[in-house]
Amino acid sequence: MKIVVVADTHMPKMSKSLPAALRGQLKDADAIIHAGDWTRLSVYDELSAYAPVYGVVGNNDGPDIASRFGMRELLTFGGLRIGVVHGHGAPRRMNTEAQALAAFSGERLSAIVYGHSHVPVLRHDPDGTLVFNPGSPTDKRRQPLYSFGIFTIDDGRLAARHLTYADKR
Repeated sequence: MKIVVVADTHMPKMSKSLPAALRGQLKDADAIIHAGDWTRLSVYDELSAYAPVYGVVGNNDGPDIASRFGMRELLTFGGLRIGVVHGHGAPRRMNTEAQALAAFSGERLSAIVYGHSHVPVLRHDPDGTLVFNPGSPTDKRRQPLYSFGIFTIDDGRLAARHLTYADKR
């Protein structure tokens, strides 16, 4: 199973359409996870033309998106549980990743996906949970490249990687 993982698309402000690198990976996706800051519901429509889309609301999303998606989502693919949250709303002393982890405190998960920071992250916490931020396919901010993620689930095992590129067209 192939799952494309995105966050922080900020469309149409940061891009009028999904980048070609992302569209190429969506063609054979079994599912898509969006970790918030869509900014337009049309992003959902564009993504859903490829595969089923699951997601959460981000701090830059309006009431139309907030009425469709929750603040956090628990998903199950291939027997693996994946928590999704945008990661905003943290107290000043808590960073985005800590906020995302706190959103699923006490949950047994294979992975936690979050966005908000636009900083790609791929690591495992001490319990073995994958902690993943796909970065942004359209708004790299202070990152050298645009990015999104690919999860592959095979025989109950989750593999994750980032795809990066310099041109968001």
